[in-house]
Amino acid sequence: MKYWVVIPAAGIGTRMGAEIPKQYLPLAGRTVIECTLERLLSHSMISGITLALAENDCWWQNSSYMGNEKITTVTGGEERAHSVLNGLVDLMGYAAPDDWVLVHDAARPCVRLEDISALIRSVEHHPVGGLLGMRVRDTMKRTDETGKILQTVEREHLWHAFTPQMFRLGHLHNALSDSLNAGVAITDEASAMEWAGYSPLLVEGHGDNIKITQPADLALAEYYLGR
Repeated sequence: MKYWVVIPAAGIGTRMGAEIPKQYLPLAGRTVIECTLERLLSHSMISGITLALAENDCWWQNSSYMGNEKITTVTGGEERAHSVLNGLVDLMGYAAPDDWVLVHDAARPCVRLEDISALIRSVEHHPVGGLLGMRVRDTMKRTDETGKILQTVEREHLWHAFTPQMFRLGHLHNALSDSLNAGVAITDEASAMEWAGYSPLLVEGHGDNIKITQPADLALAEYYLGR
């Protein structure tokens, strides 16, 4: 059994307000995506990484991981789900349908190796697969479009969904392809599997597995990496 990683990295991260895509912003002496790749490549069970890049990406060629024998690049798509699917199609050319695929955000450089190992241990014998997450601890509110509170939502059994999200290559490929063809809005890989009738497993990870989406997140990520 092999474990592969697909990283969708074709987005531009408009909320960062930067002149370059957020995955290429500097972080702890490297770039965000280099920190993410370093973390994933250092896990002993990862066989290889497929990186889905924008068609007009001109920054990857300057990466210290350019030419790494464990990294394959493909052209990404319009949305995250399309980029992931392109990566899965590439994997289908040399990986087995029953191999596991861990889809991870390029902008989550702080994922702990122990959390990746915990996900693999928890899911490797599961019939569907699963994802890292964290239980909701704050009071949750639902509002209208103006911000007016409509109700307080019961937080029991609510989770924040993280990545990696780990599923069998063949099942995830089919679920993503079919849901996109059906015009379903796919927010993450688990939502595609849910649409296909599966029930993924949530595995609790650490809260420092943050996704860099706003400028302040860079400083927080640097703190976590330095710690």
